[in-house]
Amino acid sequence: GPTERTALLVLAVTLHNVPEGLAVGAALAGLGGASAGIVPAEVMALAAGIAVQNVPEGAIVSLPLAARRPKPRAMLSGVLSGLVEPVGTAATLLLAPLLTPVLPALLAFAAGAMVYAAARELIPGSQTGPGREAGTLGLAAGWTLMMTLDVALG
Repeated sequence: GPTERTALLVLAVTLHNVPEGLAVGAALAGLGGASAGIVPAEVMALAAGIAVQNVPEGAIVSLPLAARRPKPRAMLSGVLSGLVEPVGTAATLLLAPLLTPVLPALLAFAAGAMVYAAARELIPGSQTGPGREAGTLGLAAGWTLMMTLDVALG
């Protein structure tokens, strides 16, 4: 039902945020080594990019909850889902030598959690009822934008 769907989405977004924090921690720790040429401006750009994309992720968590809970509580849930990122960053900084080999797997897990949640819950819902064309066009536009940015920013 809707409650299980919302719980799955909240869990997927929250799990997805942990490895994002690990990525920032890895950049801060310079896990790529001196040859990676990581500079503070690049770390700040990475952190800022992740922070910007956390705004819609927080909304994805908060909006379904706001239908059944007080809005401030729903918003707090969205914020809390993103607060796992600084925890992941701190953990990476503390455990850098241990996390280096598994960081790619953690990032892949995060991506898989989001793809699973979207494929199972969001995409089917956007393809039914009035406005399904807008859902389809939004999906296509978002995919096109992300692929363009991926190719352009390499």
